Amino acid sequence: MSWFESLILGLVQGLTEFLPISSSAHLRLTAAFAGWKDPGAAFTAITQIGTETAVLIYFRDDIARIVTAWFSSLRNKEMRTDHDAQMGWLVIIGSIPIGVLGITLKDQIEGPFRDLRLIATTLIVMGLVLGVADRLAARDERPHDESGGRHRAVKQRKTLRELNVRDGLIYGFCQAMALVPGVSRSGATISGGLLMGYTREAAARYSFLLAIPAVLASGAYELKDAGEGHVSWGPTLFATVIAFGVGYAVIAWFMKFISTKSFMPFVIYRVILGIVLFILVGTGALSPHAGESGG
Repeated sequence: MSWFESLILGLVQGLTEFLPISSSAHLRLTAAFAGWKDPGAAFTAITQIGTETAVLIYFRDDIARIVTAWFSSLRNKEMRTDHDAQMGWLVIIGSIPIGVLGITLKDQIEGPFRDLRLIATTLIVMGLVLGVADRLAARDERPHDESGGRHRAVKQRKTLRELNVRDGLIYGFCQAMALVPGVSRSGATISGGLLMGYTREAAARYSFLLAIPAVLASGAYELKDAGEGHVSWGPTLFATVIAFGVGYAVIAWFMKFISTKSFMPFVIYRVILGIVLFILVGTGALSPHAGESGG
């Protein structure tokens, strides 16, 4: 991998990690469209450490509060009812599905799951799921009475203070779906949160917090494979640093965006990209395994 390739892939990782459009799919597609070798699952996992470091810094106050309360709850039973201590346990519980499935499906993640036809399918299907979830959230936020007038009180959606073990596990299984490129970690967890009745901000915030253990563990696990094949350590670290800087800016923008805007632009983008990808593969302009020989 050249330094130019690592620059571009680092930018792509930073731009797409927190948006509901799938960073792993975009890394895969960028390489395929450019005629480069597939950077592979190890490169993807390690560069995600960069973007996850941006999460650690952006949510540092929340994380410090949760970690402190969680450790205190181990010694002090009274602290176990504290919201932040409970959030610590819920993040751990929600991380179990992706941990188990990530190890179980490792060979599929590094092989069949990177087929461009599967990526096209997940881009479209999960895009439509996000669209439905977004419309339901918008309906709840829009005041209407039963006759269609604009007088009914806005339906109250749940905040993270109402998060429980059942919902935490559902969030966790939604996150685990992102093991398939094209699903999107943030897209799946935010969709799950909206469908369970959480606010946009709550769904996004828990999505980011839930990703921390999974991404850091995945990146650490894949460190042993870094530097193998055509991807060397230097370009990988360079891409990781680029992903961190760009990712931090994207988080700040995205948290403001979701408070007032719809996810429909991302839905439309996903569906169009998936259709274009199907056309390119179907017409033979792009092989469904483009670049995989170098992965």
